[in-house]
Amino acid sequence: MIKPRVRAEGVCKSFRRKSAKGGWRALSAGVFSRSREAPLWALREVSFEVAPGQMLGIVGANGAGKSTLLRLLGGIGRPTTGTVRVEGRIGALLELGGSFQGDLSGRDNAMLAGVVAGLLRSEVRERMAAIIEFAELEDFIDAPVRTYSTGMAMRLAFAVAVHTDPEVMLVDEHLAVGDLAFQAKCAARIAALRAEGCAIVLVSHGMDQVKNLCDRALWLRHGEMVLCDSAAVVAEAYQEEMREESLRRTPEAPMKTTPEGTVLRARENRIGSLEMEITSVVLRPGPRIASGAPLELEIAYHAPVPIGAPVFVVSISSKDGAVCMDTNTQAGNVTLPDLFGRGSIRLTLERLDLGAGAYFVDVGVFASTWSHAYDYHWHAYHLNVEGLAGHKGLLAPPCSWMLGDVPAPGGCERVGAAVSMG
Repeated sequence: MIKPRVRAEGVCKSFRRKSAKGGWRALSAGVFSRSREAPLWALREVSFEVAPGQMLGIVGANGAGKSTLLRLLGGIGRPTTGTVRVEGRIGALLELGGSFQGDLSGRDNAMLAGVVAGLLRSEVRERMAAIIEFAELEDFIDAPVRTYSTGMAMRLAFAVAVHTDPEVMLVDEHLAVGDLAFQAKCAARIAALRAEGCAIVLVSHGMDQVKNLCDRALWLRHGEMVLCDSAAVVAEAYQEEMREESLRRTPEAPMKTTPEGTVLRARENRIGSLEMEITSVVLRPGPRIASGAPLELEIAYHAPVPIGAPVFVVSISSKDGAVCMDTNTQAGNVTLPDLFGRGSIRLTLERLDLGAGAYFVDVGVFASTWSHAYDYHWHAYHLNVEGLAGHKGLLAPPCSWMLGDVPAPGGCERVGAAVSMG
């Protein structure tokens, strides 16, 4: 029988509530009423196992206890009751790039992160070239990390984590870093780690990510287990609940037509409470681009009342519904302030390596807890990608073919040839 690398049994975690009172009044209140003060339970009776080579997804709204559970697995704190057992070296991506020191270079931060992960300095030096190559930061590795974009810091953190020979990986949301080509490389590396027996626990709000990557999934609600089953079953159940809640909150609204002529109809291709509305979506340079070209999306919004830290989402899908890209401000480590009135937000994709074809851009804005959508537009914005006819499939990254040495006609000299595409 295969011994699990990760095991949680009846895990409960509680925190003391902070008093809103101050000074002597708070002290006296704490002295006399602490015994009557109810604890705040972040987790209640959570149990699961993850075997070598398996991947478990953890889903749920913000505040459900996902990050608390991940931190307990990483040894940050202890459960109030119950047990957590983790066997093997942990590669933890709890806050991808969030622990980097801004004034240190990328190289120094990679060295520090590798040592913290349990490697010797000599081992990190031996792997440094591979880390830098994987992160695609050859030209920036000796610059201070404070000069990095969020994506660059996340790529470096991911590269370090997957080069520490982890036997257990704890990932908080950030597997979809970088452009599509880099995401494909990350997915391939994760698959290789799993094949080597690494057990992975992934916290994610992306249900397609959970369905495509995980074997099983655990759904938490207010710290309690709702469902633990196959990834597809849990993801579908969770999406259905969120969709039903969004539909329930969707008011009757007049039809709206996008600039390209798509009609938005409530409860059909538009759902949400409309506490905050998406007023327009602009694609630049336009709805027709070349494969590998940059793409910018500008989403204009209107919030009639203050909305606390909403989450904007953007996904690109094919006609048959296959999700090619799915991202959101929270996954990008972007915490928005409370929004009020009219404004806009932009997403820039440095390059979109999609194969030639017709796609849809879906956009939405959700409550910070992911409990429901404020406004979500599905298959309302067309995107046509033009590319080389020779490429097949969803991805079309730049590539080259190299023909090895072959005998020259009529002689013994050998020649080689290369050709690039994209």
